[in-house]
Amino acid sequence: MSAQKKVTSSVDPELRPFHEQLFEAGLAVRRSVVGNTYVDRALANGSTEFSRPGQELVTEWCWGYAWTRPGLERRERSLLNIGMLMALNRAPELAVHVRGARNNGLSETEIREAILHCTTYCGVPAGVDAMKIAERVLNEMAEAGEKERELGGKSKDA
Repeated sequence: MSAQKKVTSSVDPELRPFHEQLFEAGLAVRRSVVGNTYVDRALANGSTEFSRPGQELVTEWCWGYAWTRPGLERRERSLLNIGMLMALNRAPELAVHVRGARNNGLSETEIREAILHCTTYCGVPAGVDAMKIAERVLNEMAEAGEKERELGGKSKDA
């Protein structure tokens, strides 16, 4: 589903322009935060008649509504997501949002400190998992030339 593809779910025809506008706004934010590769893959995986409405909902309401609201900067939203995804034990989404946090300007130190802070509330196993996930994502980003490591990469022996 490309940026040019319009909302195809069965919505009230009178509301279709609203949904399309929200989808386009959400798609732009989603691509900016988590990157084209992830978004293209998510949209392709959700391109069937059955799954497309799920991608439309995520793009319209999560990215087009929640992420475009005033009152919080993207950096702050990223910090919130790290904590919520740790608490919910959503490892794949945590990885996506660690990448998004870096794209939104958070430093490795800020990401680490968010994880440490949340560990005191979510528990040590959640914190250990989150550290491993964040380290892997930060290393992947450095290897791909997206962002340089600020705190040093993980040892190959670890």
